[in-house]
Amino acid sequence: MQEYTTRLGDAPLGRLLMKLSLPGMASTISTSLYNIINTIWVSRIGYEAIAALTVNFPYQILYYAIGGGTGIGIAALVSRRFGENNPDATNHVAGQIFCLSALWGLLFILISVSFPDQIVRILGATPDIVKYSKQYLVITAFGAPLVIFASVIASLLRGSGDAVKPMIIMISSTLINIMLDPFLIFGIGPFPRMGVPGAALSTVIAQAFGALLGLYYLLAGKTTYHVKFAHLRPDISILKDIYRIGAPMVVTQVMESFAFLLFNRVVKSFGSLVIAVVGIIIRISDFAFMPAMGVSNGLLPIVGYNYGAKNYKRLWQAVKLASVGLMILLIVLTIFMVVFAPWIVDVFSNDPELTAKAIPALRIMLSTMLLVGPTMMFITAFQGLSQGPKALFLSLLRQFIFFIPLLLLFRHLFGLTGVWVSMPASDILSFALIFFFIYREYKIRPMDNFIFTK
Repeated sequence: MQEYTTRLGDAPLGRLLMKLSLPGMASTISTSLYNIINTIWVSRIGYEAIAALTVNFPYQILYYAIGGGTGIGIAALVSRRFGENNPDATNHVAGQIFCLSALWGLLFILISVSFPDQIVRILGATPDIVKYSKQYLVITAFGAPLVIFASVIASLLRGSGDAVKPMIIMISSTLINIMLDPFLIFGIGPFPRMGVPGAALSTVIAQAFGALLGLYYLLAGKTTYHVKFAHLRPDISILKDIYRIGAPMVVTQVMESFAFLLFNRVVKSFGSLVIAVVGIIIRISDFAFMPAMGVSNGLLPIVGYNYGAKNYKRLWQAVKLASVGLMILLIVLTIFMVVFAPWIVDVFSNDPELTAKAIPALRIMLSTMLLVGPTMMFITAFQGLSQGPKALFLSLLRQFIFFIPLLLLFRHLFGLTGVWVSMPASDILSFALIFFFIYREYKIRPMDNFIFTK
C-alpha cells in the first residue's frame, strides 16, 4: 500500500485530518461556488429562472443520493479492506463502480425524458416557471451517469486516503462549468444565446470532464488501485456490502429530496418569488456547510481504517477533533452570515421585494449552523463503524423525522416565518438526540475515557 493509505493508522491526527479535509473542503466549496455563480448568472434572466432551478433541486439531489450513498459504501468498504491488508478484495470493490454508474444513470435518463411534465409539476413548479423547469430537468438528466460515476470514483480515491485527486476532479469540472455558463446562457462570441438550457448544458459538459478525468486516474495507474478486467464483474456479495453501508445514505438523501419537495410545495403557496428566495438561501447555506462536508470526507476513511485495524482510541480521538474544530469554524461563519446578510443577498438580486424577504429568512435558517457540523461528524462515525441503519435513522432525524412535522405545524401557526423557523428547530432537536447516541456508542466500547472526560 502507498504511504498515504498507511498514514490513516499512524500519522498525527491533527495534521492528517487537515490533509484529508482541506482538499475535500476545497472541492466541495468549489462546487457550491459554482451553484452560487450559476444562480447569479440566471438571476439576470429573472427570478423565475432562479425559481426553476430551485424546484429542480430535489430531483437533482437524487443523482447525488445514488452517487454519494454508493460512494460512502465503497469508501468505507475499501478503507476497511486496506486496514485488513487485502488488496485483491479492495480492487474487486473498486471494479463495481462501472456497472453501478451505468445502471443508475441510464435509469434517470429514461425517467426524465419520459415524464418531464409530470415531474416538474410534482416538484412544485408554478405555471410561470414550468417551461424553464422542464428545459433544465431534461438536459441535466443526461449528466446523471456522469455525476454518479464522478461521485463514486472520488469516494473510491478518498477511501484509500487520497484526498487530492478528488479535489482536482471537482475543482476542474467546476471551473469549466463557471467559464461556460455566461457563454452559453447569454450567447457570448460564437455561442448561441440559450438562457436556462445553456446553464444546464454547461453543467453536463463539466460533469463529462470530471468523469473522464476520474477514469483516467483509475486506468492510468495513478492510484493505489490496480483494477483488472476480472474485477469489473458484478459481485452480488460486494454489492450487498456496499449498500449495506451506503444504502442508509441513499435513503437519507432521497428523504432529503422528498423533504425539499414538500418544502417547495409549502412555499409554492406564497408564489414563485418566495421559491426564488429559497433558491438563494439554499445556495448560501450550501456554501456555508461545505466545510462540514469536506471534514466528513476526511474523517470517514480514518474511522473505517482504524475500525478495521481495531484501533478504537485513535478512531474516537479523530471524531472529537473533527467535531470541535467544525463547531468553532461554523460559529464564526454564523456570525458573519447574520451580520452581512443584506450585502450577501444583494449579490443575487436587485429586486427590492426579493431582497426584503430573503434577508430575515437567511438569518433565521442559518442561526443553528454551529450544530450541523458536529451532527454530521457523529453520523459519519456511525458510517465508518459500518452501522448503516443507525446512521440512516440519525440522518433522517434532522432532514425528515423532526423537520417535516415542524414545517407543517409552524407553517400553520406562524405563516412564512414559521417555514423559516422549522429548520433551526429541527437542528436543535436532532443534535441533542444524536449526541446521546454517539455518547452511548462510546461508552459501550472498551476505549480510553480521555475523549469525553477531558
